[in-house]
Amino acid sequence: MTLTKRFLPLFLGVVSTALAVPATYAEDGWQNLFNGKDTSGWVQRGGRAKYTVENGEIVGTAVAGTPNSFLCTEKNYENFILELEFKCDSDLNSGVQVRSEANAKNQPFGYQIEIDVSAKNSRWWTAGVYDEGRRSWLFPGARGGDAAAFTTQGGEVTKQGEWNKLRVEASGDIIRTYLNDTPRAAIRDDLTLTGFIGLQVHNVSKKFEGTQIRFRNIRIKEGVVPGIANGAVPLAELNYVSQKEAADGWKLLWSGNSTQGWRSAKGPKFPAKGWSIKNGVLSVAETGGGEANAAGDIITAKTYSDFEMVCDFKMTRGANSGIKYFVQPDLNKSPTGSAIGLEYQILDDAVHLDAKRGKDGNRTLASLYDLLPASKDKKPNPIGEWNTARIVSKGNHVEHWLNGQKVLEYDRKTDNFRAIVQGSKYKVWDGFGEWTAGNILLQDHGNEVSFRNVKIRELK
Repeated sequence: MTLTKRFLPLFLGVVSTALAVPATYAEDGWQNLFNGKDTSGWVQRGGRAKYTVENGEIVGTAVAGTPNSFLCTEKNYENFILELEFKCDSDLNSGVQVRSEANAKNQPFGYQIEIDVSAKNSRWWTAGVYDEGRRSWLFPGARGGDAAAFTTQGGEVTKQGEWNKLRVEASGDIIRTYLNDTPRAAIRDDLTLTGFIGLQVHNVSKKFEGTQIRFRNIRIKEGVVPGIANGAVPLAELNYVSQKEAADGWKLLWSGNSTQGWRSAKGPKFPAKGWSIKNGVLSVAETGGGEANAAGDIITAKTYSDFEMVCDFKMTRGANSGIKYFVQPDLNKSPTGSAIGLEYQILDDAVHLDAKRGKDGNRTLASLYDLLPASKDKKPNPIGEWNTARIVSKGNHVEHWLNGQKVLEYDRKTDNFRAIVQGSKYKVWDGFGEWTAGNILLQDHGNEVSFRNVKIRELK
């Protein structure tokens, strides 16, 4: 195989005409993973699909009645940039395993960069990230990505029946992908940080036996990826706890893909309607602005006392919602109205009338609702973009943060706090806000609001 300087644009981000590569090529640290002649350095795992070498290409041919098949590197790789070209029959599904392992039956599992070129399924998810043999789709899916937008872009950038270029960047707990120099996926996940690379031939029925996937120009550059390419997909970091966070005691308060650990504030089950989960985002529907009279609030199954909580939230225009803590769900016996607790206010201050009600702005964004106002120099992101709330409660001291800025702090169980409560609508509840523990609540106030990255750590 021969590589001239014309191959360099593959790394520089320019679509290049594919050329054969030489047996040795180490410029700028690149190494060939395929010598163009045979499969030295590779081993087959899983099913019995056929792998051959033709014209400087690895050819995978589907065999009916056998599990997914993989031609895998003998060596493991941790941090790297991987580039290759592929051409896949439209009736065959394929993929490229990275940082993968094999089980006792020699069947690979781990991160798979999808190859999906069939227009028949109208999906076009090539360069998406699938967790083979473990958790299914990560991007689009549990780690981010809008499925509809991903499909549309995939249809635009995929070259059906032609050679396509795939690039994978794996650095630390970040994996990014590119298809034909177009950024496609970005996830943060540290379940597996090293492993082999594998070329998949998917299992098929008898009808599709003999369909093929071809790979060529397979090269790798090891080491931490130095930076993010221009136009790269923003790293959503959806519903993820890193190893360092876990060591510091952080846990997901919401998993990102189920209602486990949450229930209605008015009953033992999660609301049947009104709350939705899509692409790692939890949203409450627009129902006209009524307080907890539609889907209703949701609360944690567990109660908390000393804790630090973070949560991303996104508002629609004119929205009202809140994050409550030390919630006492049994105090409000009314079939309508929100559960009782201290509230980190979520509000579109520019539009919603509540921002001008109360006292001294104590109903504005990030305030302790109806009690204490947040700082006037807070810096919220525009409506429709994500903001991050942080609540810290240790003993009687509480702090509210917005986008990394502390905007409010106060102490419970003090004469000053009790005086403020007596001047609010909460005075009807004896000992309001002085409870030892309580649930955490996400509020339904009849407006569309979304949440993600809901995390907590209990403080000692």
